[in-house]
Amino acid sequence: MPAFFFYFFSALTILAALLVVLNRDAVNSAMCMIVALAGVAALFVLLQAYFLAVLQIVVYAGAVMVLFLFIIMLLDPKGRRVPVSEMNLVFGLIALLALALGAFWLARQYPAVAELPAIPQLPTDDAPLGYATAAKTFGYGLFTRYLLPFEVAGLLLLIAMVGVIVLSKRTPPDSNDDPAK
Repeated sequence: MPAFFFYFFSALTILAALLVVLNRDAVNSAMCMIVALAGVAALFVLLQAYFLAVLQIVVYAGAVMVLFLFIIMLLDPKGRRVPVSEMNLVFGLIALLALALGAFWLARQYPAVAELPAIPQLPTDDAPLGYATAAKTFGYGLFTRYLLPFEVAGLLLLIAMVGVIVLSKRTPPDSNDDPAK
């Protein structure tokens, strides 16, 4: 039965992520992103990483997506859009190529997560020596072993927010559209 749930939530996450990219309406796209983030949280639950699942829902599906929705609503996505020029397309393809090359290089440098060193158990004041709470162990691992992926995720969120602002930007009105003339 766990295999069924894994495939179900994986398919749901991938489908919602595709709808985020392919949807023309920014609000619907943001809603699909919430579904994708909830699917990732469900996968964390299947991995018995309950703390990460709660963080996924509270931080990403809650706070970050509310911020994105406020930005989308503030910038009025129903207005006229800036047409994509050939120069923007070229720079976008260059950025995509750089991202793919960087991901390929990282995959070659670190072929398996299992090869990374284990996170040591930190002693705490409220726990016996050698044992730590899940949050403290998670924080230690996040800011030592996984610092680069944490910062990359923050950068990707910043890029996504700038992308929402750029996509929601209105074009300046043409003189031909002015009803006063």
